[in-house]
Amino acid sequence: MKQVIISGGGTGGHIFPALAIADALKARFPSIDIFFIGAKNRMEMERVPKAGYPIEGLDIVGIQRRLTLRNLQVPVKLWKSYRRASQIIAEKKPDIVIGVGGYASAPTLLAAIRAGVPTLIQEQNSYAGLTNRWLGKYAQKICVAYPDMEAFFPAEKIVYTGNPVRQDILRLPPRTEALQALGLKDGAPVLLVMGGSLGARVINESIQAQIRRFADNRIQVIWQTGKHFIEKARQAVEEQQASEWVHPMAFIERMDHAYSAADLIISRAGALSISELCIVGKPAILVPSPYVAEDHQTKNAMALVRPPGRQDQ
Repeated sequence: MKQVIISGGGTGGHIFPALAIADALKARFPSIDIFFIGAKNRMEMERVPKAGYPIEGLDIVGIQRRLTLRNLQVPVKLWKSYRRASQIIAEKKPDIVIGVGGYASAPTLLAAIRAGVPTLIQEQNSYAGLTNRWLGKYAQKICVAYPDMEAFFPAEKIVYTGNPVRQDILRLPPRTEALQALGLKDGAPVLLVMGGSLGARVINESIQAQIRRFADNRIQVIWQTGKHFIEKARQAVEEQQASEWVHPMAFIERMDHAYSAADLIISRAGALSISELCIVGKPAILVPSPYVAEDHQTKNAMALVRPPGRQDQ
């Protein structure tokens, strides 16, 4: 029986491609054994078991972009995570280790490389981060979502696959069914707002400031706030007496319903969001996050508006 380890997470942009890969492997090889390695207290520790796969979380954190004492923990936790990942690989004896990005991906891939286990990187973004660029020198294959990635990885290792997406996105339900499932009216426009799986403060605050305007203009809003903003959003909607029109949710479980219902989408420019938006074909306004490594969300967005082969903006 084949053994596969998939590592990474932190956000939906890493977790959902990982789950899509796992589901595709299971569909093709029903007897395959798939094990996930994530980071403790991160989103994957809830989402992966819910999808039916086992997972272990490493005690690892990322480097903060501001000066903080927390950064002193990073080398120690990285070493501990590498040691634990090495132990898991020795126990599981995987045939391949797949890294999808996120805190846990780097120590797991490094442990696999050091153990001589074949590795594959799934790079979602149009601009590869430093860690994947370095690991790409040693991985057997790098699956990419955008053309012209030879600037970051050895050309002979690149496989142009696109991003793995959830199967339900490929087959959206009828709009009337989606509206009914979401409790929305037929005949009034629908705006879908999503700031990524964890939410986006600037988007949330912008929507909050316009709640009354949405209600007055009879615009229905599906508003994914993330768990940290949901209570504030609900309170604001209640105070503005706009619950008939503005519908805040911490997390949207059925994105196929949300995409089907939407007339216009406001979204961060994470790689997975962009891949899904290209599939569903709905008009979108992209708001790239300025807080991600190498400003890769802006580069993701620009990849949609410039011709292939050009890296300038």
